[in-house]
Amino acid sequence: MTEHYPEPRMLIAGTWCQGEDGRTAAVLNPATEEVVGRVPLASRGDLDRALAAAETGFAAWRATPIARRTAILHAAADLLTERAGEVGRIMTLEQGKPLKEARGEAVRVAGTLRWHADDARRAYGRVIPSAPGTLLTVRREPAGVIAAFTPWNFPAGSPMRKIAAALSAGCSIVIKASEETPGTACALAACLQEAGLPDGALNLVFGEPAEVSAHLIAAPAVRLVAFTGSIPVGKLLAAAAGAEMKPTLMELGGHAPVIVCADADPVTAARRAAAAKFANAGQVCTSPSRFLVHESLLAEFTAAFVEAAEAVVMGDGLADGVTMGPMANARRVKAMEELVTDAVSRGAEVRTGGRRPDRAGYFFPPTVLTGVPADARIMVEEPFGPVAPIAGFTDLDDALRTANALPYGLAAYGFTESAATAERLVAGFEAGILSINHCGGSVHEAPSGGVKESGHGREGGPEGLDGYLVTKRVSHLLGT
Repeated sequence: MTEHYPEPRMLIAGTWCQGEDGRTAAVLNPATEEVVGRVPLASRGDLDRALAAAETGFAAWRATPIARRTAILHAAADLLTERAGEVGRIMTLEQGKPLKEARGEAVRVAGTLRWHADDARRAYGRVIPSAPGTLLTVRREPAGVIAAFTPWNFPAGSPMRKIAAALSAGCSIVIKASEETPGTACALAACLQEAGLPDGALNLVFGEPAEVSAHLIAAPAVRLVAFTGSIPVGKLLAAAAGAEMKPTLMELGGHAPVIVCADADPVTAARRAAAAKFANAGQVCTSPSRFLVHESLLAEFTAAFVEAAEAVVMGDGLADGVTMGPMANARRVKAMEELVTDAVSRGAEVRTGGRRPDRAGYFFPPTVLTGVPADARIMVEEPFGPVAPIAGFTDLDDALRTANALPYGLAAYGFTESAATAERLVAGFEAGILSINHCGGSVHEAPSGGVKESGHGREGGPEGLDGYLVTKRVSHLLGT
């Protein structure tokens, strides 16, 4: 390998370390399938040390004045901004996304940290009018030690949304980031440590997912469980937390419908939707993934979408000019092949792509399917990849029923030139995130999260901080 990849370590009680039993797992470059490093896997002893450190770290961090906490988090954000190029290169090596996307992600998460640090200054309580001689107040306090679990598709974005909210609220955190993309998480943690975060306030571990989650969730020290990932895993973790009567924040999968109404501009809609569809090789929980287009626009929309798909430059994310990298692992390529094969067997037509190229790496091309029947797997299962199924409709109410028929409820998108129709879409979509006439991503200042099986709780905006705080009512009888 010509590219340098820093060897991942765990951060426990302020010390970077390997696991005590020496277990490791390979970290692969998805563009080449080569091993770039090895990630340590935590033992039960390592996890217990992290939990003990988090308890000590919580006591120190919650006692830190808010102005000092804010200054430390801003200093970490400044370091992350300075190192965005370095962090982006690590991210591309282990996850595959184009370097421009990776650098942009590093810069965005620095903004996430700044937003939450400032928002914590507005975690106001209140004084409630009460009986004479009684002071009745409501106070907002940090929840305590957080156990968090994050996936590989946004190696900086997913961990930082939890780290930033938890630390800004005054909590400490033990976070298990993905073993497939550990280097980015280490880079984030290093910025926070160097900025002056107390030892133990942030503990970063890796390990066998089922082992780590079971141990952390059951630990008495843990007061809240936060997870981003698939619906099946989210249900398992929520059930485990429920058995311990611990609250959860769950951002789970989606299968976002796109409705292109009869009065929309089909070319603009296709270009904007395609740009969002193929970002991060489609490995985005809010990615537009079911395209329902009015029959009168179907031909023009499809032609523009295919043109946009064929303009995507697929390759190693470190190479100049590449706009879509490989998928993150072999599992996702296999899933794409199976979904395309199933759709074609049911009568769908491949308009472009559809076949894995004969080259090293976990590549699958931008793929467009038309004439996709409603019972095709790709119309009911989250694809999480660069495959776009397009189907027509004639009645908007029918399209909304189709959009809402699945148990998912994370994101939805609509295109229309009518304000009245836009309101029909806003009222009709069952989703926690809705975009009209664009397919925009998350922003720091507004909440993101799902309904139905796509989870509960919110990340971003004031609501993102709220999940990491508990409400305490205080009634004080004065003069006694």
